[in-house]
Amino acid sequence: MNAMDRLDRKLRARLLLEQRVEDDRLALDDATLLAALAGTAPLTPAQAAALKASPLTLRRFRQLALERRQTQSAASDRAWRGSGGMLRAAAHGALARLATDDGWWSLHFVRGAAGWHSVLQLDPLAPFAAALLRERAQVRVTDGDADGELEAAWPFADAPAVHFQRQGARFMVQPGAA
Repeated sequence: MNAMDRLDRKLRARLLLEQRVEDDRLALDDATLLAALAGTAPLTPAQAAALKASPLTLRRFRQLALERRQTQSAASDRAWRGSGGMLRAAAHGALARLATDDGWWSLHFVRGAAGWHSVLQLDPLAPFAAALLRERAQVRVTDGDADGELEAAWPFADAPAVHFQRQGARFMVQPGAA
């Protein structure tokens, strides 16, 4: 996204948030808005329309989003406990990369002459990145089974996409030695 796109988004957001509608009320309760933010219960088309039609509800949604982000950031700053990810249904064929749901970690797969290799990458903007790097903290990557430690050379006979599908399509990056 370039600078003009970001500016355009900010201006459109500001216009939506500053709108005033006569007799405007909260169209959705906090529980519904928080569930949408967490991704546990996406807004229905009717709820999305209600959100868009009510600037007051939109401002409340924005406030909850900001509070949630601050809480998550503060919690991440204090202690990182792990990040989970999942092989997406759209992933097929050769698997080049998996990312954790929080976006802080990426697991890359490179096919070499000797087989597959895995590379774990930490986003330098992760709130806990500086502390992990400073402390040279060890991390481990596991898949859905007990022996799924992933380091350097790919330890499984199956290609990464096939392996992760067989193990429930989940993986975790956790603090601690492998």
